[in-house]
Amino acid sequence: MQTADKPWLSVILPVHHGEEWVGQALASIASQADPGIEILVIDTSSDDATRNIVENYADRLNLRFIDAGDASGCTAKTNLGVRHAQARHVSWLCQDDLWLDGRTEAVRSWITQDPDAVLHLAPSAIVDRSGKTLGVWNCPFDEDGLAIAKDGLLEKLLVQNFVAVVSPIVRRDAWLEVGGIDRDLWYTGDWDLWVKLACHGGVRYHEQVTGGFRIHDQSATSIGSVDDKEFESQHLAVIDRYLHELPAESAARVRSMAEASIHVNVALASAAHGDISKLPNAVWAAMKLGPSKLVDYVHYSRILERSLPRVRAKMSGSL
Repeated sequence: MQTADKPWLSVILPVHHGEEWVGQALASIASQADPGIEILVIDTSSDDATRNIVENYADRLNLRFIDAGDASGCTAKTNLGVRHAQARHVSWLCQDDLWLDGRTEAVRSWITQDPDAVLHLAPSAIVDRSGKTLGVWNCPFDEDGLAIAKDGLLEKLLVQNFVAVVSPIVRRDAWLEVGGIDRDLWYTGDWDLWVKLACHGGVRYHEQVTGGFRIHDQSATSIGSVDDKEFESQHLAVIDRYLHELPAESAARVRSMAEASIHVNVALASAAHGDISKLPNAVWAAMKLGPSKLVDYVHYSRILERSLPRVRAKMSGSL
């Protein structure tokens, strides 16, 4: 996977005034020292505070600073980083997320097992501001190392994005071939990317938890969900783009669950911002699915795994 002058993995790290978190993100990689991993830092901060922190790790990590040019926003910077990456496989790390112990070894084994897979999926830990684990956000699959059939993956993934960006490994050429992250989807661009990749080539699932997805009140997830209408339209865009990839007999079933999921997501986002008025309609949308589809919706969406850690964080005052 690695030659003398080429890394085996490129980590794309887009940052913007990340001085509160970026040191922890880099420390989590440095603790698993591997000279075959390059970290591409794309910084658009207006001062040198974040860069100074990053440079403190220059003796422990293979760092490359990429000039952002006119790239603004996480999406454009991440796509830029992938274009500059030297390794065949890439990992996307947000400035407030973490690698967990054992990730380097696990990722090496995933790639060795199937180097041609366009996407390796895995669950993530949900952590709070201090890095304390609040729960595990799983994917709705059961077998470690499982090669996931396209239709089976899309039937679950189009109901709800169950992938945190910290954990997947993507084949770089596949990322570029599908067009990377869509800049118009500022909230659901990662979801759109996973679906595009699932339509493009082979996907494998691994059960190891090697990434920490941090929740806090200034995260992109929290800030981006303020506008209900735009939040809803971002979700609908992904469903409308790819539902035709499913056989007709399952597409209608998936759409009904996906639309119920959007109602629930909008209601929960509103509730997080102090407006609980949408919760009754969300419950009704879920109940209308009927027993069979309701069970599948709960399983596919990982609604409890996504929500309970946020409740715990809210109750402890860390969110």
